Amino acid sequence: MRVSNRLEFTENHRYVAYRDFALSGLDRKMLTHLYQPMVGAFAVGLYLLLYHHLGDDKTGYTVPEAQRKLFLGLDLEMNPAGRQTLIDHFSRLEAVGLLQTYRQYDPAAEESLYEYVLIRPLPPGEFFSNLHLTLLLRDKIGKLALMELRDELIASPPVGLARFMNREEATVPFYELFRLSPGPVDPELEAAISESAPARERTGGPKLPERIRHSEMLLRFPRGAANRRYVERLHLQPEAMGQINYIAYKFDLDVAEICRLLDEDGIFETDGTLRWDELQHRANLVYRQGRKRDEERERYMARLEAAEAPLPPEEPDDLPYAAPLLDIPARFGGSVTVEEYNRMLRHEPYTRMLARYFPGAVPDAFARIFERIDLNYKLPEPVINVLIHYVLGMDHAQRLTKSFIDSIASNMLAKGIDTFAKAVVYVLEQQKLNETLEKRRRGESAAEAGGAASRGQAGAGSRARKSGGGSRKPAMPVVGSTGPAQEIPPEELEKMRELARKLKDNKN
Repeated sequence: MRVSNRLEFTENHRYVAYRDFALSGLDRKMLTHLYQPMVGAFAVGLYLLLYHHLGDDKTGYTVPEAQRKLFLGLDLEMNPAGRQTLIDHFSRLEAVGLLQTYRQYDPAAEESLYEYVLIRPLPPGEFFSNLHLTLLLRDKIGKLALMELRDELIASPPVGLARFMNREEATVPFYELFRLSPGPVDPELEAAISESAPARERTGGPKLPERIRHSEMLLRFPRGAANRRYVERLHLQPEAMGQINYIAYKFDLDVAEICRLLDEDGIFETDGTLRWDELQHRANLVYRQGRKRDEERERYMARLEAAEAPLPPEEPDDLPYAAPLLDIPARFGGSVTVEEYNRMLRHEPYTRMLARYFPGAVPDAFARIFERIDLNYKLPEPVINVLIHYVLGMDHAQRLTKSFIDSIASNMLAKGIDTFAKAVVYVLEQQKLNETLEKRRRGESAAEAGGAASRGQAGAGSRARKSGGGSRKPAMPVVGSTGPAQEIPPEELEKMRELARKLKDNKN
């Protein structure tokens, strides 16, 4: 139970209890043997006290009563210590899934009313398939006692049952045996059926933390403001309160900032309808201003610390990472599982998801890029988260530019990608295309390198021939004189000289 002010939970506040079940023998055994070791006997006693406000043959709401009845029934003092004890045991029941608490506010009477919705204990099979409850019980009673309780509560199948094969269903469905008589639609009956389930607030999907409560908004909102009457009616509009809580969680706003935004002109229509786009736009402006102030404050504090004790800055580890989509990026360091990371991609606002990729403040350039994608392109939050994973969680560090991110977002818009599943398929296709292009580029690079090597070898050979003094003409063999030298007789020598003189005279 979240109580920000001790005066919000006293013995004078009224409450109602609700349950839509009756405890069986197995449920009571689950309470005493499994839940009691985890939450304690006092918390189980509180659960049974609320349960017995109605008889075993009834379900529904109890009449509003003062919480003084709970203090007296549990022998608690009506002082701050007793109130804190009761709050702690309510919180234990809520943590293990036995209770849900709602606080309602009546602006006319300025009164808060608590609603305690009891939840049936889990059956043995579902309890032991719940990992966190099983581990908590193991820490309380030990592994051997846990296994004994499991064998005691869940009977094993007979030994001979394993011999039978080809198991088929022989159940007769409703529509084969019964026929409903046709008749006119009864709106009163449909309205009564739809209103008979306060389990409407127990949804299976993930719920955002309730940061902004309607009662706190009324305490801080000016009484003479023009939008006061619209804010007072917000407790009748659960969807509007859900939107306000989502904006507060997305842009990290508190109650005072939300009240200032709701007090501005143009936030509500003339009929009191909340203008979602306008509120989101102004909340984004507040978020940007707050981020800028935080950056200036951090720079100022860093300068002061540097002046007092200059220390070398710590460089973060920059680990290269290339993995398929929806795997955990290396920068997370195994702090989350694959399921938790995928759940964050589906349900976290893009501002929270973007902040997880940076050790400090988000750079203003990236914040402006994704802000434009969110406000102008109107891409859904899960699609933006997948885009953040693609450009920041994968090995695209050489392409982290505004034009690159904007081209991917534009391509998503052109292809009509508006769901998480479509975004996953799109990014997987892009990843395969990138791998194909990379392989092709590597093949062309290898071919070019081989051609260059062959050309280099040929050029090296020609250069070697030139540098080695070799001629481009083939070398011809020369016949040498190997015999003894012969003397020329004087008569032959004189004839040769005479022939030479004649040739010389003819030339002249």
